Amino acid sequence: MNSGCNEHRVKHNVNISDEQQALITRVIVRAGQLLQAYNAESRIIEQTTERLGIAFGLDSVEIALTSKAIILTSRFGDNCITTTRTMKAHGIDMGIVCEVQRICILAEKQIYDVEQVKKRLDNLDVPKYNAVIVACFVALSCACFSHLFGGDSIVFICTWLTSFIAMRIRQWLTQLHHNLLTVFFITAFFATFIGSFASGFGWGNEPELIMITSVLQLVPGFPLINAVSDMVKGHITIGMARWMTATLLTLASALGIVLAVQLAQQGGWL
Repeated sequence: MNSGCNEHRVKHNVNISDEQQALITRVIVRAGQLLQAYNAESRIIEQTTERLGIAFGLDSVEIALTSKAIILTSRFGDNCITTTRTMKAHGIDMGIVCEVQRICILAEKQIYDVEQVKKRLDNLDVPKYNAVIVACFVALSCACFSHLFGGDSIVFICTWLTSFIAMRIRQWLTQLHHNLLTVFFITAFFATFIGSFASGFGWGNEPELIMITSVLQLVPGFPLINAVSDMVKGHITIGMARWMTATLLTLASALGIVLAVQLAQQGGWL
């Protein structure tokens, strides 16, 4: 990494005006903003912004990350520029993360200049997947878990149907821009409540598996993994923030499950 940085400093041994440095800083912070918005690891955000700064001829780039903002300082000679950007989460999308890193590599190879990088970053397309197809495969994964846990074909089919309905409810609530905690709570409630009817009617060999596995789609695995990775690599603050977010999502799901179970018991079919 150090040898690569030295090479880039030799290649870009030219003067950079204040306006050029300001433009470079805005482009670099935009790349970091995209990476954080789509749930890249903190270490990846740091490395990518540093590499872009060196590729564009800066002496150094320093970045501080919080759960809702990026603070970035670029230095060239005795001139420093600091900028702050707020961050709005856009969900998990490794395609965007990989594309930003690809753009960084092209800048390091001098294939892209600052203006070209800025244009690519401003025109990144977020892939649109068919919501029904996504719901089908999410439901299929939950149904496969029910089979792995010993459920028969009836449990498998009922789990798929329950998970599909719950996922469609989740997608609908997300499109309405509801709070994520509310989305998880309502989705867990409906998944458990619908699945409870299987226990009441005695469908399948282990009907309780339908309630258990249909809510597995709500497990915040990726945020938890990133949280642990950040804390292990020294980013304690943002790692704790991500851990707390995942914990709150889990708690919201648990509350939805408990409420559905209580209603099912009061209704007499569980």
